[in-house]
Amino acid sequence: MPTDLASRLADQLDFHWNTQLRPRLVGLTDDEYFWQPVGDCWTVHPDGSIDFSHPPPEPEPVTTIAWRLAHVIVGVLAMRNHAHFGGPSADYQSWPYAPRADAALRQLDDVYRAWNDGVRGLDESGLRAPVGSAEGAWADHPMIELVLHINREVIHHGAENALMRDLYVHTHPEEN
Repeated sequence: MPTDLASRLADQLDFHWNTQLRPRLVGLTDDEYFWQPVGDCWTVHPDGSIDFSHPPPEPEPVTTIAWRLAHVIVGVLAMRNHAHFGGPSADYQSWPYAPRADAALRQLDDVYRAWNDGVRGLDESGLRAPVGSAEGAWADHPMIELVLHINREVIHHGAENALMRDLYVHTHPEEN
C-alpha cells in the first residue's frame, strides 16, 4: 500500500472512479447523454456547441448528462491538466465538445488518466506549493487543497450523472 500523500490522494479518487463513477457510465447512450428532464436545459448539442454563459442566469438552468460531463472534462480536469501537468491547452470556448456519448466517455477517460497520473507525480513540496495564478482564487492555496477540491468535484458530479441515469431509466421504461 502506498504511504506517500500524493498516492493516497490519487487512490481516493481512483477508488471512486473504479468502483462507482466509471462503472455507472458504461453503456451510456446518446439518448441519455442528451436527455432533458425539464425544458430549457443547458446541454452539449449534436453539432458540438454548448450552452454556457458567465455568470449563469438566475435561476441556473438544469443541465444534461452531456453538459455535466463536459464540465468535468473541461473545467474540472482538462484545464487543470494544462495548468499543472503540461496537458494540452483547454478552455470552455475552444474545447471540441463531444457530440456523442461514446466520444465524451473517451475524453473523460483521457483527462481523468492525465490528472490522476499528474497527482501521483507530485512530491511533498509540490503538494505544499501554491497552485499559482492559473487558478485565480486558488492562487495562494497549496496544491493539496486543489487536489482535494478536484476529488470532491469529480465525486459530486459523478453522483449527479448517476442520478440522471437513474431518472432516465425510470422515465423511459419502454427502452429498458
